[in-house]
Amino acid sequence: MIYLLRHGDAEPDQGSGDAARRLTDKGEAQALAAGLAMAKLGMNVDTCLASPRVRALETANLACRSLGAEVEVVDAIGYDDYDSLDLAAGRGDTLIVGHEPDMSMEVARLTGANIKMKKGGLAAIRGSQLQALLRPAELITIATQG
Repeated sequence: MIYLLRHGDAEPDQGSGDAARRLTDKGEAQALAAGLAMAKLGMNVDTCLASPRVRALETANLACRSLGAEVEVVDAIGYDDYDSLDLAAGRGDTLIVGHEPDMSMEVARLTGANIKMKKGGLAAIRGSQLQALLRPAELITIATQG
């Protein structure tokens, strides 16, 4: 299984460059909820790969608190074209945390589904099938239910 998580809501560039943008409070809540919801839904993660851009790395670290996975930075996720299947090969169930338009393009490439990932949104893919597409509001609802 490959999980694609778009980073949470981030602050605007304040002169430090795009790569340095941090999560807002809303983005932190989205990231925490994504991890908790994934855990509640039984979405096991063996490996978490994240873009080196600050907002994606923060999202990965917060989400993985509930998933028990270590975060590995992969430069290609933030700056180059990449293939999720190649990145996940031999790693078990893999969570990839990155950016738009890459996340939506990967869903389309792997499944043929034409979607647009929301900030803090999650796609679950098995083989060539899109198993789930969850918006941040849905993840928060799942995370906060008893």
